[in-house]
Amino acid sequence: MKKLDILTPIGITLGFVMLMFGIVSSGDGGGFTSFLQVSSIFIVIGGLCAALLIHFNLAQIKLTHRVLKEAFNNNDHNLQELIQLFIRLSERARREGLLALENELDEVDDLFIKKGILLAVDGIEPDMITEIMNAEITAMEERHWKGRAIIEKAGEYAPAWGMIGTLIGLVLMLNNLQDPSTLGPNMAVALLTTFYGTVLANLVFIPMAGKLENKTDEEIFYKQIIIEGVIGVQSGQNPRILEEKLGAFLPTEMKERAKDGVLKDYMEKSVHEV
Repeated sequence: MKKLDILTPIGITLGFVMLMFGIVSSGDGGGFTSFLQVSSIFIVIGGLCAALLIHFNLAQIKLTHRVLKEAFNNNDHNLQELIQLFIRLSERARREGLLALENELDEVDDLFIKKGILLAVDGIEPDMITEIMNAEITAMEERHWKGRAIIEKAGEYAPAWGMIGTLIGLVLMLNNLQDPSTLGPNMAVALLTTFYGTVLANLVFIPMAGKLENKTDEEIFYKQIIIEGVIGVQSGQNPRILEEKLGAFLPTEMKERAKDGVLKDYMEKSVHEV
C-alpha cells in the first residue's frame, strides 16, 4: 500500500522558505521582486523542456508525471508482517501440503508474492524459481532506471540552461555598454538564470532522483526477502528456522522487538491453532 511520503514536500518547501528568508534578511529593500525575472524563467524552463523533448522519446516523456508522483509516495513495506506471512504459509504447507497455499493467496495483495507461491505450488525447481523472480527484479530495476533518467537529466540540463542564460545576459550587456540604463537588467538576466537553474537542479531534480533510486533499492531488498521466503516455504523448512532466516534481514531495532516476543507470540499462536 502506498502512502504520502511527506518528507519530499517538506524538504522542497523548507528549501524554498530558507531561500526566501535569505533573500529578505540580506536584501536592500528590493525583496522578492529583485529575484523575479520573467525572461530568465523562460530561458531556463523553456530550454530545459526543449532539451528533454530532444533527449527522450514520447513514451518516456508521458511517464514523467508518474515518475514525479512516485517521489511523493512511500511504499509501506512492513518486514515483520511479511515474515509473519511466510511463517503462516510455512505452517500450512507442512500441515496440508503446498497445494493448500492457493487458498491463502486470496488474502495476499502483493503480486510478486503470489507469483512466487504459485511457482512453488506448480512444483518448479527452487533454482528456477529464484532465476525467474530475479529476472523480474532486474526488469523492474530497468523500468525504474528509465523513469528516473528523466529526472536525472533534468538535474543535469537545468544548470546548463542557467549558464546559457548567463551568457545571453552578458552578451546583451556588452553590446549596450554605451547605455548605462541597460546594464542592470541585462546583468539581472545573466545572474538570475544561473540562480534558477542551480536551484531547480539541487533542490528539486537531483534530490528527487536520489529518492527514487533509494526507493528502488528498498523495493529490491524487499523482493529478495520474498524470494528467500518462497524458497523456504517450498523446501518445507521448519517455521522457526524460516523465522530466524528471514529475521536476519530485519533492521537491528526490529530484531530487538522480535526478541521481545513480537514474532514469537505469533508463532505460539499459530502452534495453538494447529
